[in-house]
Amino acid sequence: MSFADPEMKNYIKLHSLPEIYEALLTGLFVQCPDDPLIFLEEKIKELLNQKKDQALLLTKESHLNLSWDMFINAESRQSMNKMIGSYLSYLFDLESGEVLAPELYEKAYWFYSNFLLKKCFRLWQAYLRNGRMQQMKMLQNLLKASNKYVQARLKMAFNAWLQWMWIRKQQQALAIKHLQQVNNQLLLRAILREWNTVAKESGSTREYFERLERGELDDENDIQLVTMEEMKDHISQLPWATALKIFNHLGVQELARCAQVCQSWKVLTQTSSLWSKMNFYPLRKWIEDNNIAYILRNYRPSVIHLNLRGCSNISWATFKGISDCRNLQDLNLSECANLTDEFVSLVLEMCTSLLYLNLAYTAISDGTLRSLSTFSLNLQYLSLAYSKNFTNKGLHYLASGKGCHKLTYLDISGCTQFMVSYDYNLTTISLLATPHISDTAIKTLVQGKRITTVKIEGNKHIGDLSFKFFSNACPNLNHIYVSDCPRITDSSLKAISTLKNIIVFNISDCISITDVGVRYLAEGSSGSKLRELNLSNCMYITDLSMLKIVQKCSNLTHLRLRYCLRLTDSGIEWLKGLPALTNIDLTGDNIHEQSLSGLGKNSKLREFTVAECPGVNDNGLQKFYHKMVDLEYLDISHCLSVSDQSIKTLAFCCRRLISLNIAGCPQITDFSIKYLAGVCHYIYFLDISGCINLTDSIFTFLKKGCKNLRILKMLYCIKITKQAVKAVNNIQQLEYSDEIPPIWFGYDNQENLLVTNKEEDENTQQA
Repeated sequence: MSFADPEMKNYIKLHSLPEIYEALLTGLFVQCPDDPLIFLEEKIKELLNQKKDQALLLTKESHLNLSWDMFINAESRQSMNKMIGSYLSYLFDLESGEVLAPELYEKAYWFYSNFLLKKCFRLWQAYLRNGRMQQMKMLQNLLKASNKYVQARLKMAFNAWLQWMWIRKQQQALAIKHLQQVNNQLLLRAILREWNTVAKESGSTREYFERLERGELDDENDIQLVTMEEMKDHISQLPWATALKIFNHLGVQELARCAQVCQSWKVLTQTSSLWSKMNFYPLRKWIEDNNIAYILRNYRPSVIHLNLRGCSNISWATFKGISDCRNLQDLNLSECANLTDEFVSLVLEMCTSLLYLNLAYTAISDGTLRSLSTFSLNLQYLSLAYSKNFTNKGLHYLASGKGCHKLTYLDISGCTQFMVSYDYNLTTISLLATPHISDTAIKTLVQGKRITTVKIEGNKHIGDLSFKFFSNACPNLNHIYVSDCPRITDSSLKAISTLKNIIVFNISDCISITDVGVRYLAEGSSGSKLRELNLSNCMYITDLSMLKIVQKCSNLTHLRLRYCLRLTDSGIEWLKGLPALTNIDLTGDNIHEQSLSGLGKNSKLREFTVAECPGVNDNGLQKFYHKMVDLEYLDISHCLSVSDQSIKTLAFCCRRLISLNIAGCPQITDFSIKYLAGVCHYIYFLDISGCINLTDSIFTFLKKGCKNLRILKMLYCIKITKQAVKAVNNIQQLEYSDEIPPIWFGYDNQENLLVTNKEEDENTQQA
């Protein structure tokens, strides 16, 4: 419209034709009437009427009040954007002002700005991405170069190390070869030296036995196999500490005797550390009160352990000496007939470090327990077994006093004068010789849940219920000694099979136990931890129990199977499979040569008992002895078939023997003692009771060869005279009688076997 006539433009502008057209067109487009012509006619009439109204009002304003949305109803008008100016005015080029709304311009501006910003951002991202890619590529190249360099250096170093190692290995191989040669030479020398010693000893022993059998050893000097060079005093030449360790194994009497040997021994025996442990029990019958008091007075700072068991001659002087031993920790006054409450109070008041106190079999009363509750602040172990003069009042002192709070072990075996109703926080319960204790009492005693040791013996009231209490309330139980309790059955063993710490288990004389109970025990939580097991007189167990023990109890060291009459050689032979077994007792069992030969393959055995076994003979024992180099304790008493032949093999193979019991073996003669005395120089205990063929000559052999012998039992030795026994002076404990062996020995004084009534009945039934 820029080329139109100006008058026309004025006309159009004067009459607001663009605004009218715009309002009409907008109304048509928005309202969409059915008849657009009628709609236009009506709206034009409205405009005419508006024009007339302005003329009547004589308004100077010639323009109508027009807007582009004036012909649009109110509902549609609210949803439409506001517009400023006239689009038709723009088309007719009537004005140059802004036509669009500011919001639209703002939107257009921000849209274009965002477009440019996004474009710049994308370009900037691409630039950064390219830079990073180049940087990463550079880093990768640098890393590859660095790795290649490092690998090259490592390869060089590894090659150099390989060469160095090869040289070192060559040097080490040469050195090891040289050392092995030197070690082999030294080992061969040691083996040859030991072999030479053993060969000489075996040769001299064999020669000794041969001469002994030929009767060439009539001279007493020929009995001793130790040479004069070996009889020199080597102890004085030893270092001081070594000599003290040797003397530390001696008792009071031995130390007193050693002090009289020579000056150097006297100085050694006066060392205070040797007197820290004093045991007067072997001297209880003849030692006097003043002697004990003198020894205690001289060594009172060093005394820690003191045993006065059975010393009936002690009185105030001894107890005054004990009270001066301020470092005393262990005191045994059991079986002291003269012990009174005053003496005990004197000791307890001064010896405040006391930890262990044994007052069993004494006449102490409630006064002693009151002193214990007052002065014994550190006491942990207390034995009042079979002391029947104290009452519940005394126990009340222990429970309520300031002392004895650290007490962990209390032995009241045989104290039937009261019932326990106190909680001592104990770890050990000992109820020996208490036949009236029932399951209810056991339930009360184990409530503390700290019990580790239980000892019960000779009780006919305790049954399986007690073992259920042990299982539920004593998780730390590790030592169970329940003997001669006939109401204990397999259910008890099943109940405690859940306990995990049982080490020692003794159910001897519990006659209701069978293979089923042993299986529960062996397969339980503690089966592999068991160290000691006693099934003596459990008459219903068979070889099945032995098999289960061998399979599950690999750490078993002590096993007692006394009078288990249903065991056979096959079951006992399986026991050779227990790798840790060192002590086995098969007294009264039906064992023969087969089982003895099998057990002989276990060279770790230290103690072996086959007493009262009628099937034991010389052949079986000889097979057993061959590998028993370390055997120390042997009991073959009342084995009627044992003779000198097996004793000869015993002496030759088991030279470290300490204790030997051959009582009730009627075929033993003086030759057996000659064999033993010539080789076994460490024998400490010897029981030859009932050996009716031994004569007085054995004392000559024992005096020369068994100088360590301290206990000798010779009951029913009819050919040994009293005069010869009186001449013996180097043995501490000697028991002797020349009476005829009693009938239960199974033979008479003429070595004739006796038949018991039971055997007569069996023979009669067979006939």
